[in-house]
Amino acid sequence: MAKYLLLKHYRGAPAPRNDVPMDQWTEDEISAHMQYMHDFAGRLEGSGEFVDGQALAPEGAWVRYDGEGRPPVTDGPFAETKDLIAGWMIIDVENWDRAVELAGELSAAPGRGGEPIHEWLEVRPFLTEPPAVTE
Repeated sequence: MAKYLLLKHYRGAPAPRNDVPMDQWTEDEISAHMQYMHDFAGRLEGSGEFVDGQALAPEGAWVRYDGEGRPPVTDGPFAETKDLIAGWMIIDVENWDRAVELAGELSAAPGRGGEPIHEWLEVRPFLTEPPAVTE
């Protein structure tokens, strides 16, 4: 088994086909989307492939260490940023092909008008060993 991170983006990936921002959806459309996500996670819990997942608010800030005895440096929030993570799901599956298959299913979550979003999802494998160093 291998763990993968599925990243949902507010923006930053190619535009999905049903490209209407969630803040323009009806309450029923949002509920249908959230129910799809919940049902998807439940199905993966049943198969033992679900690890965790969360939706994220669009607010946030960049933070970095700025030296011993200094407070962290912050900048933001960056609501206008090109790449903003909407949420994530961690799955533990047999292989890359299964991770891609599940990301494709997750991409079909309903959006405006109940139609699938066809949203792009980023699929990232967990680093299981340090990368090889070549000279």
